[in-house]
Amino acid sequence: MLKFKIIFLVFLFIVPLVFFVKCAKKEIEEKKYFLERVGDFQVLQVYADGFENLSKKDKILSYYLSMASLAGRDISYDQNHKYGLDIKNILEGIVRHSEGIDTDVFAKIEKYTKLFWMNNGHYNFISSHKFVPEFTPQEFITAAKRALANGADLGLESGKTIEENLKDLEKTIFDIDFELVKTNKTPPRGEDIITGSANNLYDGVTLKEAEKFDEKYPLNSRLVKINGKLVEEVYRAGTNGIPQGKYAKELTNMIKYLEKAIPYAGEKQQETLRYLIQYFKTGKSEDFRKYNISWVKDDPNIDTILGFIEVYLDARGVKAEYEGLVSYVDLKETEVLEKLAEEAQYFENKAPWDDKYKKKWGDVPVANAINVVMEVGGCGPISPAGINLPNAQDIREEYGSKNVSLHNIISARRAVVYPEFLNEFVYKEEDRELIKKYRGPARNALIALHEIVGHGSGKISETLKEDPSVYIKEYYSTLEEARADLIAMWNIFDDKCIEIGLVPDKICGEAVYKSEIMSDLIQLVTIKGDNIEEDHMRGTHLIVSYLRDKTDAIEVINNNGKVYFNVRDIEELKKGVGELLKELMRIKAEGDYDAAKELMEKYAIKVNPEWRDQVQERYKALNIPIYTAYVMPELTPVIDESGNIIDIEISHPLDFKAQMLKFSSTKF
Repeated sequence: MLKFKIIFLVFLFIVPLVFFVKCAKKEIEEKKYFLERVGDFQVLQVYADGFENLSKKDKILSYYLSMASLAGRDISYDQNHKYGLDIKNILEGIVRHSEGIDTDVFAKIEKYTKLFWMNNGHYNFISSHKFVPEFTPQEFITAAKRALANGADLGLESGKTIEENLKDLEKTIFDIDFELVKTNKTPPRGEDIITGSANNLYDGVTLKEAEKFDEKYPLNSRLVKINGKLVEEVYRAGTNGIPQGKYAKELTNMIKYLEKAIPYAGEKQQETLRYLIQYFKTGKSEDFRKYNISWVKDDPNIDTILGFIEVYLDARGVKAEYEGLVSYVDLKETEVLEKLAEEAQYFENKAPWDDKYKKKWGDVPVANAINVVMEVGGCGPISPAGINLPNAQDIREEYGSKNVSLHNIISARRAVVYPEFLNEFVYKEEDRELIKKYRGPARNALIALHEIVGHGSGKISETLKEDPSVYIKEYYSTLEEARADLIAMWNIFDDKCIEIGLVPDKICGEAVYKSEIMSDLIQLVTIKGDNIEEDHMRGTHLIVSYLRDKTDAIEVINNNGKVYFNVRDIEELKKGVGELLKELMRIKAEGDYDAAKELMEKYAIKVNPEWRDQVQERYKALNIPIYTAYVMPELTPVIDESGNIIDIEISHPLDFKAQMLKFSSTKF
C-alpha cells in the first residue's frame, strides 16, 4: 500500500497551529504570503528562493517535470467523483465568461469554484464530506446559459439542453444528503465502505466482490462491473501490444514531457525516468517496483513524485490517487536532516518494541529539505509538509526510503500567524508561553522524526508473505500514521536530538507533547458527524484517546463551559507512548487485523459530539480560517529564434484563480 505521509495532520492543515513561527517583520514586508480568504480556507503564495541560481539543465529539467505533473492534473478530479470533470468544466466556463451574470450570483459561483479547485472536487479534503454552493439550481442554469451565450465551452453532453445537462448534476452538486461522504470508512447501515463512498475508484462493486476479486493492478486501476462481470480499468498509455487503458490521453502527455526531461537529468535519474515511462505505458506492478527501487537509490537535486502513489482516497486503502510534485534541494536546510538520517540505526535500537522487529538500516536513508515548484492532484493546491516514500514495506527494508521536508511550504505557513488561537484553546498561561517559544524547532523536529525515523523503521515478521497493508486492510493507513507520530514523540527527548541540532533542549519535548494532546481537541473543528474518516486525524485521536484511557497524565478541564486538555505528567505520558508504540509495531509486523480493528474502533473513530459542537462554536467566534491552499511558483521557458529553450524564468503570480484557470487551459 502506498501512502502519502503528512506529519501531524492537525498541525499541517488547521491554520492557527501551535507550531507556526512568526516571520521577521522585514520578510513579511518583502514577500506577500497571504493572498485571500475563501470560506474556511486561506490562500498563501509559495516562493521558490534560489531557483534562479540553479544550473540551466536543472531549470529545464524542473520545467519539463512540472509539465508532466500538470498533464495529469485532471485525473485527480475524475478520481474524486465520476462527475468531477463535468462540474469543473461548467464552473470554469462560467468563471471565464461571466459578462452579464448577476453580480451576487457570480460571487457565489466564484467562491464555490475556488473551493472546488482547492479540494480537487466538491468534498472537503479532511472531513471527506460534501460541501454545497450558496447559489440555487436555477441561478446556476441561468449563469450557465449566459456563459454559453458569451462563447463558453461548458463541455455539455450533445443532444441535451442545458437544463437537461445540469439536471443530471443537480443532486450531485446541491443535495447535501446525496453521496454525502467521498471516502466513507464508517458507512451507514445497508452500505459498505465502497458503496458508501462517493469517489470514482469503483463503479457498481461491493466490498465483498472487491475482496474476492484478484486485482492484478491494485494501485492503478478502477474496478467496475460490466454486464455483471468485474473488470479492472487499468491506468496506462499502452505500448507494443498492450492496449490503451483509462487516462491514456493524460498518461501519453505525461510521457511526452518525461521523455523531454531525460536529456537534462543525470545518468541514474535518466534510468529512473525511463522506468516510470515504462510503468505509465504498461501499468504493470513489476514496472512500478523497478521505478521505486531506482528512485529510492538516487538523490538528485531536482526530483519528482509522480503517478498513482497514495491510497487515502480509497476506503479499502488499496487504490491510489494521482499526484504530481516537483522540487529542488535546499542545501542549507538539509544539513540537520542528513545528521538525523545518519542516526537512524541509533533510534531504531532504542525503539520500545521487541528486538525481532528492529531493522538493520544498512545505507543511510535520503533526507532532504526541498522547495517545491509544482504540486497538483493529491498534493496540491493543499500540500503536505513532509513525505516519506516508497511505501512498499519490502522495498523499505531492502533498499531504504526517501524523506523530505517541504521547506518553502512550511515557510509560507509560518509567515501567517493567528495568536488568538492559543489564548482560546490552551488552558494555562505557562503552556501558552512554552508553545510560543518552541513552536518552530518543535514542528521541524516532528516532521523530521516522523518521516525519517518513523515511517522507515521496523521489521516485518518472516511469517508475512505479503505487505502488512494486505493483512491490516482498511486500518493500515491509520495505524502507520499513528506509529510514525509515536516514534517522533518517543524520541523527541533523546539527547541525540540535541547533539545533532534537531532541538535546542529537552524542554522542547514538553511543548511537543502538550501540543499533540491539544491537537486532538482542535481537530474537532473539522469533523462532520460523529466519526473521523481521515487517516491522519484518526491516528491523532487514537494516540490521545489511548493515553487518556491508559494513563492519568491528561486532565480534562471544564471551565466556564469550555473544555480543555491539560497535561499534568510528561513522564507518565512518555510511558504510555512507548506502550502503544510497541503494540502498533507488533500489529504491523504480524499483520494482526483483529487487534488493529479493536484498537481503532475503541480509540480512533468516534468523537465526543458535545466537545465537537463546543469547539466548533469557539473556533467560529475567532473568525479565522481553518485550512490552507497554496499558489505555486510558475516556470516560463525562454525561447530563442530557433525555438530552443535557453532558460527558465520563475515568477510568483499572487493570484489563485488566475493560476487555476491557467493550469486548466494549458495545452499539452
